[in-house]
Amino acid sequence: MNTKKPTLKKLSPSFGSNILVKQHIDKVDKNDAYWHFHPELELIYINKGQGKTHIGNHLSYFNNSQLILIGSNLPHNGFTDKLTANGTETTVQFKSNFLGDDFVNIPEMANLVSLFELAKKGIRFKMETKAVMGPKINNLLKSAGLDRVIKFLEILNYLALTDDYSLLNANGFAFEADAQDSNKIDIIFKYVNKNFHNHITLNEIADQVSMTAPAFCRYFKKVTGKTFTQLVNEYRVVHATKLLNETQMSIADVCVECGFNNFSHFNKQFNEITGKSASKYRKEIKLIIQ
Repeated sequence: MNTKKPTLKKLSPSFGSNILVKQHIDKVDKNDAYWHFHPELELIYINKGQGKTHIGNHLSYFNNSQLILIGSNLPHNGFTDKLTANGTETTVQFKSNFLGDDFVNIPEMANLVSLFELAKKGIRFKMETKAVMGPKINNLLKSAGLDRVIKFLEILNYLALTDDYSLLNANGFAFEADAQDSNKIDIIFKYVNKNFHNHITLNEIADQVSMTAPAFCRYFKKVTGKTFTQLVNEYRVVHATKLLNETQMSIADVCVECGFNNFSHFNKQFNEITGKSASKYRKEIKLIIQ
């Protein structure tokens, strides 16, 4: 009997509202820590926290504030590992037509419609936008009814007009969410997340989803647009950035801890995935901290 949660997640807005606003203060909701998607868009603001951002094909580590807009049916994991002192994670979930189908078609909504379409790639807003919009997103919790709708429209309008952002999946493969595929991908990602410190053979991972190794390789490349080896290397490098941020471990020890048994291979992969060497990455972190 399959007791896994469905990967097509059904969200329930609060009574009398088409906008669902939630906030976590002390603990992060681990119910979201699985591969899922939903037709609602999701605006996430974290003022102080740490974790791994896994949205579509994008995988990275963060140790600061985050403001991200996830588009309709874009698969993602719940990604905050922990909230730091005075940290909050506020999420706003809504459908693109939360004001009705006719409202989406009026000329004044054109910028918002473009924003919702762009969000299918995943949007990460930068420092200036986070500073201005973060408090306004948190303040949505204090409003209700038409007041909440008006304030939320003001937030969306600002996000639609700013160019202070980057796309998380700008050139990557866009997932076409399918419940059956998403279920298999969830199994694969969870297995990799648990075992990436060790060598994972193709037969071993293929067995997790009851496939032969050749069939698995074809399936994985078709669904994600990358090879399984690429995914594992990304997981390892993202974990390496986490260790370089949060520990004083030597780079050689980080290499081993992340599952690389060859230092030159680690350096090559780190450079390819982050665009810089591990030593340069750590130096830049120290400069930011100072």
